[in-house]
Amino acid sequence: MATATIEVNGLRKRYGPTVALDDVSFTVAPGTVTGFVGPNGAGKSTTMRIVLGLDAADAGTALVGGRPYRQLRTPLRQVGALLDANAVQPSRSARNHLLWLAHSQGLGRSRVDAVLSQVGLSAVARRRAGGFSLGMRQRLGIAAALLGDPPMLMLDEPVNGLDPEGIIWIRGLLRSLAAEGRAVLVSSHLMSELQDTADHLVVIGRGRIIADAGVPDLLAAAARGRVVVRSRALEAARTELVRAGATATVSGPDTLVVTGQPAERVVALLTAGGVAFAEVAAYQASLEEAYLGLTGDAVEFHARQVAR
Repeated sequence: MATATIEVNGLRKRYGPTVALDDVSFTVAPGTVTGFVGPNGAGKSTTMRIVLGLDAADAGTALVGGRPYRQLRTPLRQVGALLDANAVQPSRSARNHLLWLAHSQGLGRSRVDAVLSQVGLSAVARRRAGGFSLGMRQRLGIAAALLGDPPMLMLDEPVNGLDPEGIIWIRGLLRSLAAEGRAVLVSSHLMSELQDTADHLVVIGRGRIIADAGVPDLLAAAARGRVVVRSRALEAARTELVRAGATATVSGPDTLVVTGQPAERVVALLTAGGVAFAEVAAYQASLEEAYLGLTGDAVEFHARQVAR
């Protein structure tokens, strides 16, 4: 398998007066699933199009396996991509669509049949793609991305249109591709899916990189050392903790979120004060919480909250 690294370095791109990308740099390492996330208009699609040679950068470089995409003689053997599930001739059958792609890359029919089976489309391989549901077109697009057995993959919103079974399937597929040593870049708006799938996250906002870190590190930062206390004696627990200098906020039935004291100290304080508790544990932040904390200032359009 060829060198499996996607490298983006110092990308800049303007569309008239609009700065789409401003010194964007990151690396997608082999053996990892890297989530690429950000608000609408942040620069995700522009970056991916530049990597794939569909747009030209004003400055900077984008390399796949150490080379610009346009220099690859058989690109599907190096990097597979899904940017638009509708990018298929509707009058062609799923199999003929893939056969056409395979022929352009010097690939045989057996490879077409293998990826159709891998994505679960063997039974409808001879149906016209124009009659496919969005989820089926997504599977066909993923089959096309896998066709050349590439060491690098770039997928834009791969769960879009998939049913629950399909979402579970794509999670397993992405993890297995990374486990084989491939570099996998996934753009998604579903933080819950990336939390279960991604090893690393690149967050972009207003054309600039906001964060480039491992998912565990982002979750730990979002937790901010908070501690969750579950107790039926909630007011007594809160009084004891505030007296010791902590901040304790009621977050639900019989539940406090505490800052300013580590979990071990919270246990000691409650025990010394004779306050019964069911649980004291480190706060588990979600990836969505971490993402919103990072991108709050980078969202161009904010919806007005409706009063209840």
